[in-house]
Amino acid sequence: MTCSNYPHDNRNHRASLSSDVPDRKVLGMRVLGIDLAWADSTETRSANETGVVAVDVDGSIIDAGWTVGIDETIEWMLAQAADDTIAMIDAPLVVTNETGQRLCEKQVGQRYGRWKVSANSTNCSSKGLGGVALRQRLEGLGWRYSDGHGGPPTSGRSVSECYPYTALVGAKEFGYDVERPIYKRKPKKMKVAPFRVHRACVADDLIDRLDALSVADPPLLLRSHPAMIGARSLARRELDCWPRSSHQRGRANCH
Repeated sequence: MTCSNYPHDNRNHRASLSSDVPDRKVLGMRVLGIDLAWADSTETRSANETGVVAVDVDGSIIDAGWTVGIDETIEWMLAQAADDTIAMIDAPLVVTNETGQRLCEKQVGQRYGRWKVSANSTNCSSKGLGGVALRQRLEGLGWRYSDGHGGPPTSGRSVSECYPYTALVGAKEFGYDVERPIYKRKPKKMKVAPFRVHRACVADDLIDRLDALSVADPPLLLRSHPAMIGARSLARRELDCWPRSSHQRGRANCH
């Protein structure tokens, strides 16, 4: 894949949160959330799993699961998309810088560093540019890329880049006032055993906070899909199955 200039987005800007109330028309958009595996499958290796979820206009979850590779992800998107759909993809979609970081990645650290949020560096030499390939193929299928500067799309099929960590700490509804939830990378000073327990506790807490959006406007009805109902039990199962000594040491990290 070659890295070329992208004519209608030379600012390399991620989608950002706004405190403004969105146009009510945006509530008529189906939303596809895609946690994309950045590297696609090759002849010798399958791609990592991509997490996918489809949320209808009333907040109900109509599908949730996993895909493997860009082909399968596009197939899922086309099956779940309505006429008016916005796909929010957690992966770099526009990469034009030959070296270093994109401007948006630098600004994530500058604007969200107080919550210990930063972004991975991406450039034309990066190996994981699956998001760029996905965006290009979707555009070939009639989807429009939206950088968010013109406001949220209100019709048609659009694709935008998102970054969940900035949403979690940037949206006051989640209540992460001090720092991001630690459910991914293990802190250097924390040992593996207590971190597994801590991660399960944090994951459960995050799911509870998402569940509270059932009364938001627009709502997110987390319990409307079996996979989402089971998500909390999976995190709890990891905690319950861990050796008791580790379990007890880690419980102090559950807040």
